[in-house]
Amino acid sequence: MQKNNPRILTAWTFYDWANSVHSLVIVSSIFPVYFSATALNETGGPIINFLGLSIKNSVLFSYTISAAFLFTAMLSPICTAIADYSGKKKTFMKVFCYTGAISCSLLYFFTQETTTFAIICFWLSLIGWSGSIVFYNSYLPDIATEDQYDRVSARGFSMGYLGSVLLMVFNLLVILKREWFGNISEAMASRIAFLTVGLWWIGFAQIPFSRLPDGLKKAGERSGNYLLNGFKELRHVWTNLQERPLAKRFLVSFFVYNMAVQTVMYVATIFGSDELKLPGQSLIITILLIQLVAIPGAYGFSRLSERLGNTHALMVAVLIWIGVCTAAYFVQTESQFFILAAVVGLVMGGIQSLSRSTYSKLIPATTDTASYFSFYDVTEKTSIVFGTLVYGLIEQLTGSMRNSILALLVLFVIGFVLLWRIPSQKVYHSHLETEEVL
Repeated sequence: MQKNNPRILTAWTFYDWANSVHSLVIVSSIFPVYFSATALNETGGPIINFLGLSIKNSVLFSYTISAAFLFTAMLSPICTAIADYSGKKKTFMKVFCYTGAISCSLLYFFTQETTTFAIICFWLSLIGWSGSIVFYNSYLPDIATEDQYDRVSARGFSMGYLGSVLLMVFNLLVILKREWFGNISEAMASRIAFLTVGLWWIGFAQIPFSRLPDGLKKAGERSGNYLLNGFKELRHVWTNLQERPLAKRFLVSFFVYNMAVQTVMYVATIFGSDELKLPGQSLIITILLIQLVAIPGAYGFSRLSERLGNTHALMVAVLIWIGVCTAAYFVQTESQFFILAAVVGLVMGGIQSLSRSTYSKLIPATTDTASYFSFYDVTEKTSIVFGTLVYGLIEQLTGSMRNSILALLVLFVIGFVLLWRIPSQKVYHSHLETEEVL
């Protein structure tokens, strides 16, 4: 397969453009605000019934994310094993994509009476999104040379931020100018936003689906069943990583700091709504600001990695996150929340983009990219499970989200210390590797 083909690289980045609207509209902005206002009991209180369990809506939101990523972490190895042996990487990417997009569209039917149905759809949308991402990420070493990983990865994230902002602006227009759209209710305007996410996601995903290759079949004899093969592949990857201590150290540090990064991204809007009592429109505009700032942030950290190396650039990002969590514990006003959101935007894109490209550099040259990125995906998803679970549990036990933020602060500090142990360059492991700056 020819690498650095501009047409294929552009098509690849368009999947970020297609799926990032889920992260912005469903996870970070309109859906959480609508969820807080709609997932209420008969008297308007936040303690609701879900499958026979009485639970606070914000805690249920956090636990739903945990459950979705736990399920994906278990499912991903099986799917990637089948993809590697069959060469059907793109097929699996499509299945997860369509599952997520259709689930988003079904949120159009979310009312107070259909809360349980909506939570299940939200859960499925997270599975579809996260499941498709592992196959999407695994294409990076297939279509680009190593010297292009940082820039191509940053370009993908930037495309995602830009595309999601465009749809978000339209959705915000429908919410704020409802008279232009037949005087629909604010609830209907939000539900239309959920429908547009599904349509946007499926529509623009056709660009990468039409140009990306199907994937290479894994060489060797197939044995056993795919259920076992998936986890055998993870064990195989882990065995190979033992010979690459820097890769292993990176994954451990990534697991820890990603617990905090992803949790902040998933619960920030709920924090602003429930803890600071900010109006929904202010929260949505704040998230929009984060996306706009994240575009130069992703490119800025890509350039920083060229000067300092990947590991040191990641350490700078984690240091900023430590400052964010410290400030978030004390934040009280809307303007303080806005300033904090702008800083989050600067480091959000950078730390995600650099984490993906750093891992791409550390894995060996192989056609088995889906299995290697399945290992990365399981690490990422498991960290989200633990992060959101700890956040929700501390809130449930103490009654305050601010105490949960302190737990995230500790995770960032530990992640920084673990990154400190990784030199910002590869060392010579085999005759296939040469020393180069990370």
